[in-house]
Amino acid sequence: MTIQATAMGTSTQLGRIYDVNIYIQGYSTQDDRKTLINAFNRKGQDGLVRELQDMSSKGRVRFASGGVGNDVKYIIELPSKTGRRLRLVTDRWLQWAELYYSPRSREYDIGVIELDLGPDGKGSGTLLPACKLKVNKKKKELEVETYQNPWKLTNLRITND
Repeated sequence: MTIQATAMGTSTQLGRIYDVNIYIQGYSTQDDRKTLINAFNRKGQDGLVRELQDMSSKGRVRFASGGVGNDVKYIIELPSKTGRRLRLVTDRWLQWAELYYSPRSREYDIGVIELDLGPDGKGSGTLLPACKLKVNKKKKELEVETYQNPWKLTNLRITND
């Protein structure tokens, strides 16, 4: 399945617009989920990222602005009120310039995309290009902390390859 979308910047990225292609070749298993949970419980974000790096690719995300894109290592489908929700998680490839000029972003080495799709194949979503996971000990919940503002994904179009 291929999903084409328009990524629209928010807040400090307001006005930036990119075309995005999301290729889904398969879905993650319950064993994949358990592996990631166990890795996070044992070694935190670093352990989870190492496990993601070892997983086989389930798809790819590519921005039309160039490059071959990033492999997506974890993809699940969840039910939603309006149809279905896809959640994509991957280890984020860090470029040398980013590591040199913005070493803090090294802590945010996971990328997340969440897509809400209606029965007609249209929908919207959110792109979190740089985030990290942390545990809220009071609520006993896993939370996502973003390094920068989320991007809105609009104009979703699905084609089956």
